[in-house]
Amino acid sequence: MKLLIPSHTSPFSSLPQNQPMEHQQSSPTNPNKVHLALGKSLHKTTTLLQWTFNHFRNAEIVILHVYQPSPVIPTLLGKMPASQANPEVVSAFRREEREQTMRLTDKYLRICFASKVKASVIVTEASQVQKGIVDLVVKHNITKLVIGAESENCMKVKRNSGKANYTSKHAPLFCEIWFIYKGRHIWTREASEKPCSLSSGTQPEIAATESLRFRSSQNGKNELPHSEYLQPNSARTTVCSGIRSLNLGEIIETEATNSSKSSRGSSYCSPQNSVGVYQDAYLEDMEERINSQLIETEREAEAATDESFAELLNCRRLEIEAMEAIQKVKLFESAHAHEVELRKEAEDALRVTVTEQQKLLEESENISGELQMTMRNVALLDSRAKEATRRRDEAAHELLLIQTSISTLWQERQQIRRQKMEALRWLERWKSRGQIGAAHYNGVIGFAVELPELAEFSLSDIENATCNFSKSFKIAQGGFGIIYKGEMLGRTVAIKKFHQHNVQGPAEFHREVQILSSLQHPHLLTLLGVCPDAWSIVYEYLPNGTLQDYLFRKSNIIPLTWNIRARMIAEISSALCFLHSFQPEAIIHGDLKPETILLDSSLSCKICEFRFSRLVTEESHYSASFHLSTEPKGAFTYTDPEFQRTGVLTPKSDTYSFGLIILQLLTGRTPVGLAVLVRHAVSCGKLSSILDSSSGEWPLSVASRLAELGLQCCAQNRRNRPELTPALVRELEQLHVSEERPVPSFFLCPILQEIMHDPQIAADGFTYEGDAIREWLENGHDTSPMTNLKLIHLLLTPNHSIRLAVQDWLCKS
Repeated sequence: MKLLIPSHTSPFSSLPQNQPMEHQQSSPTNPNKVHLALGKSLHKTTTLLQWTFNHFRNAEIVILHVYQPSPVIPTLLGKMPASQANPEVVSAFRREEREQTMRLTDKYLRICFASKVKASVIVTEASQVQKGIVDLVVKHNITKLVIGAESENCMKVKRNSGKANYTSKHAPLFCEIWFIYKGRHIWTREASEKPCSLSSGTQPEIAATESLRFRSSQNGKNELPHSEYLQPNSARTTVCSGIRSLNLGEIIETEATNSSKSSRGSSYCSPQNSVGVYQDAYLEDMEERINSQLIETEREAEAATDESFAELLNCRRLEIEAMEAIQKVKLFESAHAHEVELRKEAEDALRVTVTEQQKLLEESENISGELQMTMRNVALLDSRAKEATRRRDEAAHELLLIQTSISTLWQERQQIRRQKMEALRWLERWKSRGQIGAAHYNGVIGFAVELPELAEFSLSDIENATCNFSKSFKIAQGGFGIIYKGEMLGRTVAIKKFHQHNVQGPAEFHREVQILSSLQHPHLLTLLGVCPDAWSIVYEYLPNGTLQDYLFRKSNIIPLTWNIRARMIAEISSALCFLHSFQPEAIIHGDLKPETILLDSSLSCKICEFRFSRLVTEESHYSASFHLSTEPKGAFTYTDPEFQRTGVLTPKSDTYSFGLIILQLLTGRTPVGLAVLVRHAVSCGKLSSILDSSSGEWPLSVASRLAELGLQCCAQNRRNRPELTPALVRELEQLHVSEERPVPSFFLCPILQEIMHDPQIAADGFTYEGDAIREWLENGHDTSPMTNLKLIHLLLTPNHSIRLAVQDWLCKS
């Protein structure tokens, strides 16, 4: 048993499992507390609570609930006695019963809270509900108790059963009990002012004298002027029972010992006095008759009242039905009037419609004649359209043949270009290993010039590719012209349209474009074609933007790691060495800066913007003709200071710009005053403090060598700047390769022996680079490049695991 305060805490939260509920806390006697015995029926509980709220205002309500464990346990085999069921099943069932009781008491508390009544709950466990209620009254000294009755005549019909009957007979005399039936007060058992004592020579089973008070359920007034006391009719000390009918309920029989009624001034006679016995019997019989008549009269009054109330309700219902009928008649009349108006409008609209339909029929006849004439014309046009469609299909077929021929030629040209680029890469690697001299190398490059001529495009091709040079296709704009992005020959290209005042004429334009097309190097932007009519040249398109974007991380670009930056320095030096050693005339870029260094999909550098074929011979390095006409247009910071003083452009002018780019890749800073900052940090031994932290941890040897080379290239006097020789290029290539991790063998393509970026699995089970194996299959091979056995099919499957592993390895590298 537990006293609960108004909360949502479970009444059984503190009780151990499979143990009976025990008393945990007793509430002190409080005159403002009213205890209310509630069962499992929520409907009966609601009416009982409502009566208590109305009659005991501003009082604290304490809800009494007796939890009676079920004697049987439902199992898969049916209901079994709790003593014979599995203890675990019994424990689970008891736990479920307690949870149901918890939810039930929570509902009672919520009803009290909704009515703004202070309430608490006391729950106990007992094998009999009525005995549990009496035990709670005794243990908690309850003085005010409200309990529900089974019926108005429950005390007469159920003499020895029922909670109300049992409670009225066995509850202590100090407890005043109100019996309620269907929200109506039946009767009240008042508490005696002073309990009677037991005689010393007797041992009665129940020594109690109860004072009963009648209260009308209609007006709440006492209908009997005084209380009656009962005593047994025999001399024995056992319980004698008697029934009295008072108003709406049964007077609980009382049992008492031989004691006097000192408070009333009258005494009961002893069992030995026969006169007293007969007198009591006569009075009891008279009282029963009067009470019976009174009960019958009250029942007749109640029946008459109920009948009159029913008739009143019936009259009111008939009045409401009559009002509803009148309202319906009015609505029907208004609806009928509205319907008449709508019918009149519909008739008018019908007449108008009939008139319009007659006009439409006349117009339809006229249109029908015109339609027949039109159908004849359509038939004639249809025959002509079929003829035009046939001719169009023939033209489309011819156009498709032409496009196929062009595509084949373009693929052959691209294949030749790839072979040429592969040869150039091989020559570059051969040269870096010292296998051939510079002169022999340049001679081989001269052979590369004798490749197929550059493709020429018409003005309409360029306009279609750029949507007539639309601003939405514009990529960049500079002093020499505007660069557009376009779609040509099934690929994305970059189209540069020069300003006409920046070129000397068509012949000079053709000559310089021809020279630019001969510059085939892995780290120079590849020239694809030219359009003399639009003063435009077509380059390959690189998707990753410029080195400037990555240095200053525009648009949240991922920062470059130190080994990628070291590799870029080697690639830029290789391209500049190629330009400066070009034969028969050296080529000077003249405008080298991060904006003119583009990055492909693998972040490999490609130099663009060659100042439109800056051709310089050995004799013209110091020619006065370059003083004004060849002044570079670009970022003034990257310009050779000696060129600014003298106007003489030499290959070491590119070396100065290259040195600033090296220092920028090391530090990630702007070029203004950068050489002075790095020189001071090197001299103080604090080079690591100015390195770009976003590139990772630089190896000290690599950073020191690159800082040294960058400072040498940025010397104010060009004679102190180093020359970009193949030996220096090899050193820079080995500088970043020596610090890199070895490439796993399964990352390399068996055909190209390079890291795979698009690994594809062939039918032989080997993984190849996608472009390499496709080119192998497109060339007519149906055998494995590794085993030379015939492939069972030519389908390729992407190897996602190798691709993810390569990407992870590259990121960590």
